[in-house]
Amino acid sequence: MAAVTSAETNPQPRVYFQTPAGTDDAEVPVRKQGRVTVKYDRKELRKRLNLEEWIIDQLTDLYDCEEEAIPELEIDVDELLDMPSDKERAIRVKDLLVDCYKPTDGFVAALLEKVRGMQKLNTPPKKIELTP
Repeated sequence: MAAVTSAETNPQPRVYFQTPAGTDDAEVPVRKQGRVTVKYDRKELRKRLNLEEWIIDQLTDLYDCEEEAIPELEIDVDELLDMPSDKERAIRVKDLLVDCYKPTDGFVAALLEKVRGMQKLNTPPKKIELTP
């Protein structure tokens, strides 16, 4: 999902990681793999991030403005993946871009091509152990 929001409209604070006071850079422990990348496939997350960045770049071109000035809209990739056909996906994206004065057909076609090879980011099922 690519949500374009500015600092004023985003209710969640940003998180910054800092080295604890009194430690040298040489003493910093090796970072463990985060929970998100354990839960989901790292490669799929990277593809999703690249797609979201591409969407933002395309929307800034379509709306001919800076990222902060893009109208509030959300292109939910998982929602598109749930739809049974490209025709329905195209209709949904065009509905979202209804207030764009530039032609959107090229963007919609490229987006559908990029989405076609992606997987939905569902929480993987938990392993259930059966005891006899």
